[in-house]
Amino acid sequence: MKRSILALTLSFITAAHADVSLPATFSDHMILQADAAVPVWGWAGPGEEVSVSIAGQTKSVKADEKGEWRVKLDPLKSGESTSMTVKGNNTITIHDVLTGEVWLCSGQSNMAWTVGRLRSFKDEQTTANAPQLRMFVESSGGAGASNVKPRGEWKLTTPENLANFSATAYFFGRHLHRELKQPVGLLVSAVGGTPIQNWISPKSQRTHPEMAKPFTAMDASMKTWTPERAKELHARQLESWQKQADQAKAANKPVPPKPALNLDPRSRAPGNLFNGKIAPLAGCAIKGAIWYQGESNAFTVEGGKFYAEQLPMLVKDWREHWAQGDFPFAWVQLPNFHNERFLGWCEVRESMLKTLAVPNTGMAICLDLGDPKDIHPQNKQEVGRRLGLWALAKVYGQNIAWSGPLPKAQQFENGSAICTFEHAEGLKARAGQIEGFELAGADQTFHPATATIEGEKVIVTSPEVKTPVAVRYAWKDDPKANLVNAAGLPASPFRSDAW
Repeated sequence: MKRSILALTLSFITAAHADVSLPATFSDHMILQADAAVPVWGWAGPGEEVSVSIAGQTKSVKADEKGEWRVKLDPLKSGESTSMTVKGNNTITIHDVLTGEVWLCSGQSNMAWTVGRLRSFKDEQTTANAPQLRMFVESSGGAGASNVKPRGEWKLTTPENLANFSATAYFFGRHLHRELKQPVGLLVSAVGGTPIQNWISPKSQRTHPEMAKPFTAMDASMKTWTPERAKELHARQLESWQKQADQAKAANKPVPPKPALNLDPRSRAPGNLFNGKIAPLAGCAIKGAIWYQGESNAFTVEGGKFYAEQLPMLVKDWREHWAQGDFPFAWVQLPNFHNERFLGWCEVRESMLKTLAVPNTGMAICLDLGDPKDIHPQNKQEVGRRLGLWALAKVYGQNIAWSGPLPKAQQFENGSAICTFEHAEGLKARAGQIEGFELAGADQTFHPATATIEGEKVIVTSPEVKTPVAVRYAWKDDPKANLVNAAGLPASPFRSDAW
């Protein structure tokens, strides 16, 4: 009994004198969001007094019974480098802290794709000298439960660091940095080959009848799942893998990846990347978010259509977890690309177009920036710039063109379709005659059509369709389509039908 009391006493003393610590996002070279009440949080001993000091202000708080603490800084103006001091039983000094514009950048491989993998890398490297443009890459993996401790470090834009920067995020941030003349911080959390359901919190998905189905099966399996069972399964997997590896070596073929031990099946379930790679960042004050994903939801037509429910849920879910109101959120519409495995490419694009109905959102139309044979197109510079145009116009109030033409309405009269658009100033063909329009009659068979521009309208006709009832534009994975506005920004694909 005495030993138990002594152990508890020592444990209490250790906890009470625990060093104050911080998430990795609060570290040297970090950028804090300007003109916002910035949360700062971390861990210490229960009841420990913690103070945070920066730019002439100090906030103090006591850690709760779990050793967690949080303060909110008064809004800071964008400015020169300073330091932050956090004091508890120990003192942490964070050096070279900037205040500016902080953006969350997430998605799958086209967001994760690094500048170093671009053919233009050497050219970009020569101009990569922007110490006030910085990136934090969240390096945690998927998790079965929400993780509170991010992994990563802030990196300055230098020739040495550039190769490992997300290309889309970097060119977006570079455009903002050059135009705003302010520090820009980019929080990057992206994983290749991942569907959107991995990035929405399990709690939100469980409220949706269709999205909840995988959780029902997982909950049932978790009732009988134990670490011992996981190890037994892993042993069988290793045995099978060893046979395959031996056969591959004998045939002089590549050896398949060695199976990893998975002690928690939830770490690979829907919501796992939210838990592991978004939840750790959710307390950080940000200006907004950009998203480049959708490829892994385009394998089926049904999946592409269902994206129209998933993308709005992701936006709503993240906004709730950040508790910053309806912060700005934009995405990249899938560019031109063709592969027979992807049957729902057009439908994902359409779902993205529909999601613009969610307040304070935007979309970079990139129909002309893809590669028909490569799902990872190289021109990330223009992708980032178009996202930047949206941010400059809609978030920072600049009077600039920021979107290509978006479909507004379609009317059918006198054997033609009359299509009207938003962002239609200076409608024109990029080159030659307008391409990409099709018409169909009641038989639902589409035929190539001729399109002429009248002001901000496009009149579409076809000699093969006397009485059109439906019109489509660029409704192919890799269409020949060239309608743009005066800013040279392409029109979004659309259809008037739901066939």
